[in-house]
Amino acid sequence: MSQKLIYLDNSATTPVLPEVADEMDRVLRNCFGNPSSMHHLGMDSSKVIKEARQTVAKTLKCRESEIIFTSCGTEADNLAIIGAATRASRAGKHVITSDIEHPAVLESMKALETCGFEVTYLPVNNDAVIDVEELKAAIRPDTVLVSLMYVNNEVGSVMPVAEAGRAIKSANPNTLFHVDAVQAYTKMPLRPQSMGIDLLSASGHKIHASKGVGFLYASDKVKFNTLMLGGGQQSGRRSGTENVPGIAGMALAADKAFSSMEEDVARMYALKSYFIGELLKLDGVYINGRYGRDSAPHIISASFEGIRSQVLLNALDAKGICVSSGSACSANHPGISRTLKSMGVKSALLDSTIRFSMSALTTKEELDYTIEVLNDTLPVLRRFTRK
Repeated sequence: MSQKLIYLDNSATTPVLPEVADEMDRVLRNCFGNPSSMHHLGMDSSKVIKEARQTVAKTLKCRESEIIFTSCGTEADNLAIIGAATRASRAGKHVITSDIEHPAVLESMKALETCGFEVTYLPVNNDAVIDVEELKAAIRPDTVLVSLMYVNNEVGSVMPVAEAGRAIKSANPNTLFHVDAVQAYTKMPLRPQSMGIDLLSASGHKIHASKGVGFLYASDKVKFNTLMLGGGQQSGRRSGTENVPGIAGMALAADKAFSSMEEDVARMYALKSYFIGELLKLDGVYINGRYGRDSAPHIISASFEGIRSQVLLNALDAKGICVSSGSACSANHPGISRTLKSMGVKSALLDSTIRFSMSALTTKEELDYTIEVLNDTLPVLRRFTRK
């Protein structure tokens, strides 16, 4: 009898939907022309990209011209932060972010620091959320960019991005606001124009599309230096032959997600509440951050007293349950979480934390099996833990 497979690592990547894979296969086979070519095969590919751009723009209620396809969310973050900040450097060299951003943002900030920029890192509270008043107070006449993640990829905290957008524009209307929405796209409300967002990053493989494709929303008013130089594709903003099947797949995945977003999100919140309730019945289990409707619907961070994260991850994996001990976005080297440290999690629990992350495909039966395995496994692991 085959072992169960329970996939609870959807914040790392999601399984590709069968219909998305079918669409990608169709495009691979039939629309293989270079979209920059002028013959009919090239025009077929160009049409696929145009239709995908229309679909993605519709999900954000923005103009088609404001969608730039990238290879991933990391590239979109890099392009937004480095591209926009360096272009605006004559107006100032001060940027702001938070202590708990994704490495794609934090490493971009480090790159700016090597170019003479000053970076302010905002602290977060015990729920991994910034204080908007502190953000507003940090904005200066020379602040050219603020970058915040909408949903934290480790604990599922939700930043008050709409409130932050208003605060930024009231303090300095010229300051650009970038939002890393990789974990929020298709799960949280996103209306860049009404939320004061100038730049927004998203990724295909977080929404049941393939790896190797993402996009950057960039308001038509925003000017930035391009990072990819070459043939001048996408109006010169991101050179390189477009990943046509990947773009087509991402657009279909986005369209499907938004068509059932309200029901899917409500269902995930219900499952999250149920799962946390069951986790808290187990001895020595703690939930990190908020876990109601003021948190993301799909991410749960739980600490297991007296058990190292990697040990528990391996034990769960042996039972067919896939989870993460870190963000799973740092080349298998999670280390001690900067997010958990910043939000004040007890030092004894920093290396005892597991992230469970669901998708619209997650079932109650899968969560029940996970609880059953945890109930059997935790006492055994603690028995062999060195005192």
